[in-house]
Amino acid sequence: MYAMRGQFGMAKARYQRVDVASRVEGANPHQLVAILYDELLKALDAMAAAMARNDYVQRGERQARALRLISGLETSLDFEQGGDIAIGLAKIYREARRLTVAAGRENDVKLVECAREMLGEVAQAWEQIGNR
Repeated sequence: MYAMRGQFGMAKARYQRVDVASRVEGANPHQLVAILYDELLKALDAMAAAMARNDYVQRGERQARALRLISGLETSLDFEQGGDIAIGLAKIYREARRLTVAAGRENDVKLVECAREMLGEVAQAWEQIGNR
């Protein structure tokens, strides 16, 4: 049973990598940021689910992924052209990182949910901008 679950997990991970790669291929810069948000929200959801199951390995892996994605979003900010909006986003990303780290340290799913809510609002705003 364990071997089957492990094989399924590996196959699922490969499928997810192919899915992300296919979405990235040919995406414009706005769509790339939208993909980062989508993957970040998924990582936070998976982190919260792992915490609920007391699966510390998955919690750690999802937390690390979420932190890498937050870092990717933060490094993409253009403070020269973005001005106050870039500064505001940097503050949100910093707080989301703090909450995500604290959630893992304290095993507190409410902190993950708070980070997800903040970032979800930004992701929705980003999506609305793209729909214009």
